[in-house]
Amino acid sequence: MKGKYNNNRFSIQKRIKSFIFAFKGIKFFIKTQHNAWIHLFATILVIIFGFVLNVNLYEWCLLIFAIGFVLVAEIFNTAIEYLSDVVAPEYNKKIQKTKDLAAGSVLFSAITAAIIGLIIFLAKI
Repeated sequence: MKGKYNNNRFSIQKRIKSFIFAFKGIKFFIKTQHNAWIHLFATILVIIFGFVLNVNLYEWCLLIFAIGFVLVAEIFNTAIEYLSDVVAPEYNKKIQKTKDLAAGSVLFSAITAAIIGLIIFLAKI
């Protein structure tokens, strides 16, 4: 089965293109999603507090993982919303449940990240 997306040969050019597409996705996410700005603002605050409160290497790893966890959840949520709008442009009860679940995953990841931050930062205050 040959096709545009089924060529299994390794190619540096194809790997570079895949990174370009990924960076385009991140750029689109940052430019178009208001929640991205909230998460980026929170990320900056966490980094500042991390330096001010002198967190250790282990704590930095947890904080960076928590930040990434929230941003990845938000990007997946955005992708699900865009795909849902293409599949069902009009209101659809099942699509709405899908969007609610995706949004709930972002909320859950943000609460988890906040708890990690509180555990680390409150111990230092």
